[in-house]
Amino acid sequence: MILTWLYAPGDRPEVVWKALHSGADSVIVDLEDGVSASRKEYARAATAELLADRPPVPVQVRVNALDSPWAGADLSALTGLRGLSGLRLPKIAAPEQITAVANRTGGVALYALLESALGVERAYEIARAHPALRGLSLGEADLRADLNVSAEAGLDWPRSRVVVAARAAGLVAPAQSVFPDIRNLEALAVSCAHGRALGFLGRAAIHPRQLPVIERAYLPGPEEVSAAEEIVSAARSTPGALALPDGRFVDPAVVAAAHRTLTLSRRGDRV
Repeated sequence: MILTWLYAPGDRPEVVWKALHSGADSVIVDLEDGVSASRKEYARAATAELLADRPPVPVQVRVNALDSPWAGADLSALTGLRGLSGLRLPKIAAPEQITAVANRTGGVALYALLESALGVERAYEIARAHPALRGLSLGEADLRADLNVSAEAGLDWPRSRVVVAARAAGLVAPAQSVFPDIRNLEALAVSCAHGRALGFLGRAAIHPRQLPVIERAYLPGPEEVSAAEEIVSAARSTPGALALPDGRFVDPAVVAAAHRTLTLSRRGDRV
């Protein structure tokens, strides 16, 4: 179960190497915003060389925006590489964009980044666009600019919209967008707790020091694990809907959530 993704710029192979050994569950090699126009070709070639074989952890690549001069070459260079776990597609605003990439890349796992008001409005359509699409995420920096939002609360509706769209389409829960302040780990923890309450699962990071904070925030605490164990135990002995001794009502959806909590807790035992 992946909880942490770490971004690394594709034109800096030494940083990518460090990311691969950072403890992140997955690495996202960035060919888009993290790479200047003059280094796009080098970043693409270096990333293709890296992914010619399987890296130590899953690697996704954020390609350039589909309407940019570089996207076509990105897709051609990366499709079919043995070490590629998926493509992250930035600035997606229409389901047709997903379909076009899926038809071109032949089954590569795709992840859509919604970074505009239009993309958020079409979240469910995008989520259902093609079986190759495995997940949605927000690109919150661009979305803030598009919405002219300054307060955190202004993004809560788009965040919930993406969580609901992913669930309705049968996709995994989205991961939170990156937290831009790499020094303020306390604020990162607070932000992760808020994201978890909204239904996100895990988070992308831009620095290795953020990884343990994200993981701790998304792992269940002792009280959550105890409650989940009680629910699962009661469900085994009494199938169907039931009430616990403290009055809590339990139905199959609650039991499924308890099983997810226990799965996460077992990951925590291995940390």
